[in-house]
Amino acid sequence: MARPRKFDEREVLDAARNQFWQAGYAGTRMDEIAEVTGLGKGSLYGAFGGKQELFRRVFDDYCTAIVDTTGRGLRGSDEDAYARLVTHVNAVAAATAADVAHRGCLLAKGAAELAEHDDVVAGRARETVEALQQLLADDVAACQRNGDLAADADPVKLAALLLAVLRGIEAVGKAGASEETLRDIAETAIAVLPRPAA
Repeated sequence: MARPRKFDEREVLDAARNQFWQAGYAGTRMDEIAEVTGLGKGSLYGAFGGKQELFRRVFDDYCTAIVDTTGRGLRGSDEDAYARLVTHVNAVAAATAADVAHRGCLLAKGAAELAEHDDVVAGRARETVEALQQLLADDVAACQRNGDLAADADPVKLAALLLAVLRGIEAVGKAGASEETLRDIAETAIAVLPRPAA
């Protein structure tokens, strides 16, 4: 009879995620995962598989969380859509500025390192980007219905532009851009969105 697991799976996955996030996939060894989780390598392999399987699990959880969090922030009434959009863009800049370790976004980091060689990571990254763009497009469309953005603009194209700006904020933040620079980028991204004709 198999013995029951005597560890908190969520805590183990969080510790593994932080290690991968800090050192990258290639820069992380299973010995280091064992150290930060407090589990022996045998227990890790038994519970999660090898390093690739563990990273895929961590990456999938991260992607799910980022989409869920973004959705909670962007969904709501048409009347509040513009305020939600402004808050979201500014929050990405603020969170990036607060990331003093310059870890960046695990979605971008994992995709950049592994997507060329790992179809599972590439597919999950693509799904996540598409989901984030759709959330932004839905909010932009809500802004248009409420008269806050020009009705003749394509919400999908505006969402793609905003997504590229947000991922760019994370990239330049990781490279050490100042909080003021990140805030200015966020404010400019909002300012250039097409407003209704006066």
